[in-house]
Amino acid sequence: MEALEMVGAQPKPQNAITIAVSSRALFRMEEEQRIFQEQGVEEYVRYQLEHENEPFSPGPAFPFVKALEAVNRRLRELYPESEDIFDIVLMTNNHAQVGVRLINSINHYDLFIERFCMTGGNSPICYLKAYHTNLYLSADAEKVQEAINEGIAAATVFSPSKDVAVSQTQLRVAFDGDAVLFSDESERIFKAHGLDRFFEHEKAHENKPLAQGPLKGFLEALGRLQKKFYSKGLRLECPIRTYLVTARSAASSGARALKTLRSWGLETDEALFLAGAPKGPLLEKIRPHIFFDDQMFHVAGAQEMGTVAAHVPYGVAQTPRELHP
Repeated sequence: MEALEMVGAQPKPQNAITIAVSSRALFRMEEEQRIFQEQGVEEYVRYQLEHENEPFSPGPAFPFVKALEAVNRRLRELYPESEDIFDIVLMTNNHAQVGVRLINSINHYDLFIERFCMTGGNSPICYLKAYHTNLYLSADAEKVQEAINEGIAAATVFSPSKDVAVSQTQLRVAFDGDAVLFSDESERIFKAHGLDRFFEHEKAHENKPLAQGPLKGFLEALGRLQKKFYSKGLRLECPIRTYLVTARSAASSGARALKTLRSWGLETDEALFLAGAPKGPLLEKIRPHIFFDDQMFHVAGAQEMGTVAAHVPYGVAQTPRELHP
Protein backbone atom coordinates (compact mmCIF):
# COMPACT_ATOMS: atom_id res chain seq x y z
CA MET A 1 0.00 0.00 0.00
CA GLU A 2 1.26 3.48 -0.80
CA ALA A 3 1.93 5.80 2.10
CA LEU A 4 -0.85 8.08 3.20
CA GLU A 5 0.50 11.41 4.32
CA MET A 6 -1.74 13.61 6.43
CA VAL A 7 -1.32 17.37 6.76
CA GLY A 8 2.18 16.91 5.38
CA ALA A 9 2.05 18.73 2.08
CA GLN A 10 3.85 21.87 3.27
CA PRO A 11 7.59 21.93 2.48
CA LYS A 12 10.05 21.04 5.19
CA PRO A 13 11.28 24.17 6.99
CA GLN A 14 14.70 24.87 5.54
CA ASN A 15 16.62 24.72 8.81
CA ALA A 16 14.34 22.50 10.88
CA ILE A 17 15.67 19.50 12.80
CA THR A 18 13.46 16.60 11.77
CA ILE A 19 12.67 14.04 14.47
CA ALA A 20 10.77 11.01 13.18
CA VAL A 21 9.00 8.98 15.87
CA SER A 22 7.14 5.71 15.39
CA SER A 23 3.66 5.28 16.86
CA ARG A 24 4.86 2.50 19.20
CA ALA A 25 7.65 4.75 20.51
CA LEU A 26 5.32 7.69 21.10
CA PHE A 27 2.43 5.67 22.56
CA ARG A 28 2.00 2.44 24.46
CA MET A 29 0.45 -0.07 22.08
CA GLU A 30 1.31 -3.42 23.67
CA GLU A 31 -2.25 -4.75 23.59
CA GLU A 32 -2.74 -3.70 19.99
CA GLN A 33 0.59 -5.28 19.04
CA ARG A 34 -0.42 -8.52 20.76
CA ILE A 35 -3.67 -8.63 18.76
CA PHE A 36 -1.76 -7.97 15.54
CA GLN A 37 0.73 -10.76 16.21
CA GLU A 38 -1.79 -13.33 17.44
CA GLN A 39 -4.89 -12.56 15.34
CA GLY A 40 -3.62 -10.78 12.25
CA VAL A 41 -4.03 -7.44 10.56
CA GLU A 42 -7.81 -7.55 9.98
CA GLU A 43 -8.60 -8.12 13.66
CA TYR A 44 -6.01 -5.49 14.58
CA VAL A 45 -7.66 -2.86 12.34
CA ARG A 46 -11.12 -3.80 13.66
CA TYR A 47 -9.92 -3.38 17.27
CA GLN A 48 -8.40 0.03 16.47
CA LEU A 49 -11.62 1.23 14.82
CA GLU A 50 -13.70 0.11 17.81
CA HIS A 51 -11.39 2.00 20.19
CA GLU A 52 -10.52 5.00 18.07
CA ASN A 53 -12.02 7.47 20.56
CA GLU A 54 -9.83 6.10 23.37
CA PRO A 55 -6.44 7.84 23.42
CA PHE A 56 -3.33 5.71 23.68
CA SER A 57 -1.27 5.96 26.86
CA PRO A 58 2.06 7.82 26.58
CA GLY A 59 4.98 5.68 25.41
CA PRO A 60 8.73 5.93 26.09
CA ALA A 61 9.40 8.72 23.56
CA PHE A 62 6.46 10.83 24.78
CA PRO A 63 8.37 12.93 27.39
CA PHE A 64 11.15 13.53 24.83
CA VAL A 65 8.63 14.83 22.27
CA LYS A 66 6.97 17.06 24.89
CA ALA A 67 10.40 18.47 25.75
CA LEU A 68 11.11 19.16 22.05
CA GLU A 69 7.88 21.10 21.86
CA ALA A 70 8.79 23.11 24.98
CA VAL A 71 12.05 24.13 23.26
CA ASN A 72 10.10 25.10 20.13
CA ARG A 73 7.86 27.40 22.17
CA ARG A 74 10.90 29.21 23.60
CA LEU A 75 12.48 29.50 20.15
CA ARG A 76 9.30 30.98 18.66
CA GLU A 77 9.17 33.55 21.47
CA LEU A 78 12.75 34.65 20.74
CA TYR A 79 12.77 34.19 16.96
CA PRO A 80 9.19 34.45 15.63
CA GLU A 81 10.27 34.23 11.97
CA SER A 82 12.94 31.54 12.33
CA GLU A 83 12.60 28.00 10.99
CA ASP A 84 15.32 26.71 13.33
CA ILE A 85 12.98 24.45 15.30
CA PHE A 86 12.26 20.76 15.83
CA ASP A 87 9.96 19.34 13.17
CA ILE A 88 8.31 16.20 14.55
CA VAL A 89 7.04 13.57 12.11
CA LEU A 90 4.94 10.59 13.14
CA MET A 91 6.43 7.79 11.03
CA THR A 92 4.50 4.55 11.26
CA ASN A 93 3.91 1.44 9.17
CA ASN A 94 0.35 1.32 10.48
CA HIS A 95 -2.64 0.92 8.19
CA ALA A 96 -4.26 4.24 7.32
CA GLN A 97 -7.44 3.14 9.15
CA VAL A 98 -5.54 3.53 12.44
CA GLY A 99 -4.81 7.17 11.62
CA VAL A 100 -7.95 8.52 13.28
CA ARG A 101 -7.04 7.01 16.66
CA LEU A 102 -3.50 8.37 16.37
CA ILE A 103 -4.80 11.84 15.50
CA ASN A 104 -7.28 11.69 18.39
CA SER A 105 -4.45 10.71 20.76
CA ILE A 106 -2.20 13.52 19.53
CA ASN A 107 -4.99 16.05 19.96
CA HIS A 108 -5.87 14.64 23.39
CA TYR A 109 -2.35 15.37 24.65
CA ASP A 110 -2.06 18.73 22.80
CA LEU A 111 0.92 17.53 20.80
CA PHE A 112 1.94 19.67 17.83
CA ILE A 113 2.58 16.98 15.24
CA GLU A 114 1.40 18.06 11.80
CA ARG A 115 3.26 15.53 9.68
CA PHE A 116 2.10 11.93 9.45
CA CYS A 117 3.55 9.24 7.25
CA MET A 118 1.60 5.97 7.38
CA THR A 119 3.23 3.38 5.18
CA GLY A 120 0.70 0.53 5.44
CA GLY A 121 3.36 -2.07 6.17
CA ASN A 122 6.05 -0.74 3.84
CA SER A 123 9.52 0.15 5.09
CA PRO A 124 9.77 3.78 6.25
CA ILE A 125 13.38 4.19 5.07
CA CYS A 126 12.68 6.00 1.80
CA TYR A 127 10.35 8.39 3.63
CA LEU A 128 12.96 9.04 6.33
CA LYS A 129 15.37 10.07 3.59
CA ALA A 130 12.74 12.25 1.89
CA TYR A 131 12.21 14.13 5.16
CA HIS A 132 15.99 14.55 5.65
CA THR A 133 15.52 12.97 9.06
CA ASN A 134 17.99 14.00 11.77
CA LEU A 135 16.85 11.31 14.23
CA TYR A 136 14.52 8.32 13.99
CA LEU A 137 13.13 6.69 17.14
CA SER A 138 11.24 3.41 16.92
CA ALA A 139 10.27 0.41 19.03
CA ASP A 140 11.12 -1.86 16.09
CA ALA A 141 14.79 -2.92 16.26
CA GLU A 142 14.82 -4.23 12.69
CA LYS A 143 13.67 -0.92 11.22
CA VAL A 144 16.20 0.95 13.35
CA GLN A 145 18.99 -1.32 12.10
CA GLU A 146 17.83 -0.72 8.52
CA ALA A 147 17.96 3.04 9.09
CA ILE A 148 21.46 2.87 10.64
CA ASN A 149 22.64 0.81 7.66
CA GLU A 150 21.38 3.60 5.39
CA GLY A 151 23.29 6.25 7.32
CA ILE A 152 20.28 7.63 9.21
CA ALA A 153 20.71 8.42 12.92
CA ALA A 154 18.34 6.01 14.65
CA ALA A 155 17.75 4.19 17.93
CA THR A 156 15.39 1.62 19.43
CA VAL A 157 13.67 3.23 22.40
CA PHE A 158 12.74 1.27 25.54
CA SER A 159 10.34 2.02 28.36
CA PRO A 160 11.93 2.43 31.80
CA SER A 161 11.17 -0.07 34.56
CA LYS A 162 9.79 2.71 36.76
CA ASP A 163 8.47 6.22 36.23
CA VAL A 164 10.83 9.06 37.08
CA ALA A 165 9.80 12.70 36.75
CA VAL A 166 11.75 14.64 34.12
CA SER A 167 12.08 18.37 33.52
CA GLN A 168 9.14 20.10 31.85
CA THR A 169 11.21 23.14 30.86
CA GLN A 170 14.62 21.80 29.80
CA LEU A 171 15.35 19.14 27.18
CA ARG A 172 18.07 16.83 28.52
CA VAL A 173 19.82 14.42 26.17
CA ALA A 174 22.60 12.04 27.26
CA PHE A 175 24.97 10.32 24.84
CA ASP A 176 27.46 7.50 25.16
CA GLY A 177 30.69 8.27 23.32
CA ASP A 178 32.16 5.35 21.39
CA ALA A 179 29.93 3.96 18.61
CA VAL A 180 27.32 6.66 19.33
CA LEU A 181 28.90 10.12 18.96
CA PHE A 182 32.22 8.66 17.82
CA SER A 183 33.08 5.74 15.56
CA ASP A 184 33.80 2.32 17.09
CA GLU A 185 37.54 2.56 16.29
CA SER A 186 38.65 2.56 19.92
CA GLU A 187 36.08 -0.02 20.96
CA ARG A 188 37.51 -2.39 18.36
CA ILE A 189 40.97 -2.04 19.94
CA PHE A 190 39.51 -2.80 23.34
CA LYS A 191 37.55 -5.84 22.12
CA ALA A 192 40.50 -7.27 20.21
CA HIS A 193 43.42 -6.50 22.50
CA GLY A 194 42.12 -5.66 25.97
CA LEU A 195 42.14 -2.66 28.28
CA ASP A 196 45.88 -1.99 28.50
CA ARG A 197 46.32 -1.86 24.73
CA PHE A 198 43.23 0.37 24.53
CA PHE A 199 44.81 2.86 26.98
CA GLU A 200 48.08 2.82 25.01
CA HIS A 201 46.24 3.38 21.73
CA GLU A 202 44.22 6.31 23.10
CA LYS A 203 47.30 7.96 24.59
CA ALA A 204 49.23 7.59 21.34
CA HIS A 205 46.31 8.99 19.30
CA GLU A 206 45.14 11.62 21.78
CA ASN A 207 45.49 14.43 19.25
CA LYS A 208 43.94 12.51 16.35
CA PRO A 209 40.17 13.08 16.30
CA LEU A 210 37.97 10.01 16.20
CA ALA A 211 35.77 9.50 13.17
CA GLN A 212 32.14 10.45 13.62
CA GLY A 213 29.51 8.05 14.91
CA PRO A 214 25.84 7.83 13.93
CA LEU A 215 24.53 10.47 16.38
CA LYS A 216 27.22 13.10 15.89
CA GLY A 217 24.90 15.00 13.54
CA PHE A 218 22.11 15.09 16.12
CA LEU A 219 24.44 16.54 18.79
CA GLU A 220 25.54 19.08 16.17
CA ALA A 221 21.90 20.05 15.55
CA LEU A 222 21.26 20.46 19.29
CA GLY A 223 24.35 22.63 19.56
CA ARG A 224 23.09 24.84 16.74
CA LEU A 225 19.87 25.50 18.63
CA GLN A 226 21.73 26.07 21.90
CA LYS A 227 23.76 28.86 20.25
CA LYS A 228 20.51 30.66 19.40
CA PHE A 229 19.80 30.90 23.13
CA TYR A 230 23.40 31.81 23.96
CA SER A 231 23.27 34.73 21.50
CA LYS A 232 20.37 36.13 23.53
CA GLY A 233 22.41 35.93 26.75
CA LEU A 234 20.58 32.80 27.93
CA ARG A 235 23.42 30.33 28.29
CA LEU A 236 22.57 29.63 31.94
CA GLU A 237 18.84 29.46 31.20
CA CYS A 238 19.19 27.42 28.00
CA PRO A 239 16.30 24.93 27.64
CA ILE A 240 18.62 22.32 26.06
CA ARG A 241 21.29 20.49 28.05
CA THR A 242 23.56 17.75 26.71
CA TYR A 243 25.63 15.12 28.50
CA LEU A 244 28.47 12.81 27.52
CA VAL A 245 28.15 9.70 29.72
CA THR A 246 30.96 7.31 28.88
CA ALA A 247 32.60 4.25 30.38
CA ARG A 248 35.98 5.75 29.46
CA SER A 249 38.38 6.78 32.20
CA ALA A 250 39.11 10.50 32.30
CA ALA A 251 42.82 10.19 33.03
CA SER A 252 43.72 7.46 30.53
CA SER A 253 41.34 8.00 27.62
CA GLY A 254 39.13 11.02 28.32
CA ALA A 255 41.26 13.64 26.59
CA ARG A 256 40.78 12.12 23.13
CA ALA A 257 37.00 12.18 23.48
CA LEU A 258 36.96 15.85 24.50
CA LYS A 259 39.52 16.86 21.86
CA THR A 260 37.46 15.09 19.20
CA LEU A 261 34.37 17.10 20.13
CA ARG A 262 36.45 20.27 20.14
CA SER A 263 37.83 19.49 16.67
CA TRP A 264 34.23 19.28 15.41
CA GLY A 265 33.37 22.62 17.01
CA LEU A 266 31.06 20.80 19.42
CA GLU A 267 30.75 20.41 23.17
CA THR A 268 28.47 18.82 25.70
CA ASP A 269 27.35 20.76 28.75
CA GLU A 270 28.57 17.98 31.02
CA ALA A 271 31.09 15.18 30.46
CA LEU A 272 30.95 12.23 32.84
CA PHE A 273 33.76 9.66 32.69
CA LEU A 274 32.74 6.60 34.69
CA ALA A 275 35.82 4.39 34.25
CA GLY A 276 33.64 1.31 33.79
CA ALA A 277 31.18 2.02 36.61
CA PRO A 278 27.45 1.45 35.97
CA LYS A 279 25.72 4.31 34.19
CA GLY A 280 22.22 3.79 35.63
CA PRO A 281 22.71 5.47 39.05
CA LEU A 282 24.28 8.58 37.49
CA LEU A 283 21.56 8.81 34.84
CA GLU A 284 18.98 8.65 37.62
CA LYS A 285 20.47 11.89 38.99
CA ILE A 286 20.65 13.58 35.57
CA ARG A 287 17.11 12.50 34.61
CA PRO A 288 17.54 12.87 30.84
CA HIS A 289 14.55 12.60 28.53
CA ILE A 290 16.56 10.07 26.55
CA PHE A 291 19.94 8.32 26.81
CA PHE A 292 21.67 6.81 23.76
CA ASP A 293 24.06 3.84 24.05
CA ASP A 294 25.33 1.16 21.69
CA GLN A 295 25.40 -1.64 24.29
CA MET A 296 22.24 -3.31 25.58
CA PHE A 297 23.95 -3.89 28.93
CA HIS A 298 24.02 -0.14 29.57
CA VAL A 299 20.54 0.34 28.10
CA ALA A 300 19.15 -2.25 30.54
CA GLY A 301 21.00 -0.65 33.46
CA ALA A 302 19.52 2.74 32.60
CA GLN A 303 16.02 1.24 32.24
CA GLU A 304 16.21 -0.30 35.70
CA MET A 305 16.90 3.11 37.24
CA GLY A 306 13.99 4.81 35.47
CA THR A 307 15.71 6.31 32.42
CA VAL A 308 14.25 6.17 28.91
CA ALA A 309 17.12 4.47 27.11
CA ALA A 310 17.64 4.07 23.37
CA HIS A 311 19.84 1.44 21.75
CA VAL A 312 21.99 2.51 18.79
CA PRO A 313 22.78 -0.70 16.84
CA TYR A 314 26.15 0.38 15.47
CA GLY A 315 29.71 -0.82 15.74
CA VAL A 316 31.67 -3.82 16.93
CA ALA A 317 29.50 -4.38 20.02
CA GLN A 318 26.69 -5.51 17.70
CA THR A 319 28.72 -8.32 16.10
CA PRO A 320 27.50 -11.70 17.36
CA ARG A 321 30.26 -13.63 19.06
CA GLU A 322 31.35 -16.65 17.12
CA LEU A 323 30.56 -20.00 18.67
CA HIS A 324 33.70 -22.04 19.23
CA PRO A 325 33.58 -25.84 19.38
